[in-house]
Amino acid sequence: MNSSEYEYLDKINSPSDLKKLSIEELNILCEEIRDKLIKTVSKNGGHLSPNLGTVELTVAMHYVYNTPNDKIVWDVGHQSYTHKILTGRKDRLDTIRKKGGLSGFPKRSESPYDAFNVGHSSTSISAAYGIARARAIKGEKGRTIAVIGDGALTGGLAYEGLNNAGRSNKNFTVILNDNKMSISRNVGSIAKYLTHIRIRPGYIKIKKIVEKILIHTPVIGNPLRKLLLHSKSKLRISVYRNTIFEDLGFVYYGPVDGHDIGKLIDALNASKNVNQAVIIHVVTTKGKGYHFAEEDPRSYHGISSFDIESGEPISSKKGFSARFGEILCDIAKKDKRICAITAAMKLGTGLAKFSHDYKERFFDVGIAEEHAVTFAAGLATENMIPVFAVYSSFLQRAYDQIIHDAAAQEIHMVLAIDRAGIVGEDGETHQGVFDVAMLSSIPNVTIYSPCYFDELGDAMNKAIYKHSGIVAIRYPRGGQPYRPNDYKTGEVYSVYGTGKDAVIVTYGRIFANASNAKEILEEKGKKITILKLNRIHPISKEAVKICSEFKRVYFFEEGMENGGVGDKFRCMLDDEGYTGSYELTAIKDKFVPQSTVDEALSELCLDCAGIVNKLTWN
Repeated sequence: MNSSEYEYLDKINSPSDLKKLSIEELNILCEEIRDKLIKTVSKNGGHLSPNLGTVELTVAMHYVYNTPNDKIVWDVGHQSYTHKILTGRKDRLDTIRKKGGLSGFPKRSESPYDAFNVGHSSTSISAAYGIARARAIKGEKGRTIAVIGDGALTGGLAYEGLNNAGRSNKNFTVILNDNKMSISRNVGSIAKYLTHIRIRPGYIKIKKIVEKILIHTPVIGNPLRKLLLHSKSKLRISVYRNTIFEDLGFVYYGPVDGHDIGKLIDALNASKNVNQAVIIHVVTTKGKGYHFAEEDPRSYHGISSFDIESGEPISSKKGFSARFGEILCDIAKKDKRICAITAAMKLGTGLAKFSHDYKERFFDVGIAEEHAVTFAAGLATENMIPVFAVYSSFLQRAYDQIIHDAAAQEIHMVLAIDRAGIVGEDGETHQGVFDVAMLSSIPNVTIYSPCYFDELGDAMNKAIYKHSGIVAIRYPRGGQPYRPNDYKTGEVYSVYGTGKDAVIVTYGRIFANASNAKEILEEKGKKITILKLNRIHPISKEAVKICSEFKRVYFFEEGMENGGVGDKFRCMLDDEGYTGSYELTAIKDKFVPQSTVDEALSELCLDCAGIVNKLTWN
């Protein structure tokens, strides 16, 4: 089906166009949107399962609400592709996640329909409530809607928002998109609680019937109804079996079939007439409409380009995440103290096999990075060795816990930091470029940054058995980069080459680019040595002394300049009395926008060409 063959989608240029369609036509439109989503993500990569699961919900919201006057705040935002299609951006959808194209997440600078920038979990209720209160202060009309998934309800920030927003705003709606998953299948009490609600959807009908009877019962009906509402007796509990949301002050609607657009529209319209904050519980199927995604929604949550007919990814190169999981399993087989922790990222961090082989030592805590670190600290006090596998950008949430609950107690734990450095198409909120500056400022922290799989294994063994305190091992998204045949890994640092004209200092995968640059420079007559830091914090004084003997030192870092390794290395050179020239190439005071990894590294002068240009002196 080509774009010109879409019977209804081609006519939708804004949400107002939806209101001209019948329910039957809206259902056809939803199928056309799914077709466009599958084709687009198969080429560009992106979040497929979350978007396929929320097509009817998104159509229904824009059909009922008067957006952008009514403001929708998405949680995480990885399910907003349909929202973009319906709000004037469908003709640019093929640019999504590309350099200069549409973001894979809502972005205020992109459209007035995007009320809040997102990219991480559990933020929607707090942000939307802030918007709602501001509008009330200004006397503006219109509803504010937070759309949050059941997976995001495993994050504590969501409950801080619910607690603050309940009982206090009549134009505030929370839509709970319950698909029984975040990325990996949801775990814990909240998942069980939502399941409990789903299996008794008739209780609200019973409640309404009882209310109706009491209201129309002369003399005693209304007083008895009020007594039931405010009583803590067993009678009240049996009739008014409240959800946790109602206890927090929300009117609860649901569960509603998230793929029945007629019922969705009815529920949304009904909620508009309630003079109180509302929660609408919508049950959806993640991956709806694409067989492979429905059967395996976890693998299609965030996916690279794939073949639509077979569902197979175009590239299946083994990456650092998978290798990390294999190494950890090998260590855990011999050492029963090893525990693995993930924050709803079992597949993404390579822990699927560990979760199967060592169930009693595997912990998925949900989207709760703060809890994960403090929980790990508790394990460590009982002589377990916790390994918390987490994406770099998500580790930022646990900064306080790393300082107070772990480092200050000299707790021994391992932080396996996945997606370190530039991650590419997911953009600013997902780039793993802050962890080094963040962690290196904390006492009792050691950081390794391997470039190759064997270095990863070596770092993990050192982290578990050689060091005390917190040991962080950061590694990039994807597989191993180029490796020179004559390169040999050192203990703390590696010296590659014997040139005396200049020394390049770097770490992680940028070493591969520096090695390629070294070969090109030597063809031009430049004699270069590379000093590769394997342990990047604390920095080896011996490594600094070696570099102080060169007239020119060039540092290349895939991280923030301010507070990064290069910044500290430069200070240590000064302490050595260094009198030569020093140039630091790192990420200056800015966020890195979406693009491919190669495009971003080129823009930052961290690719081979950029390094060559920096070292081309007269």
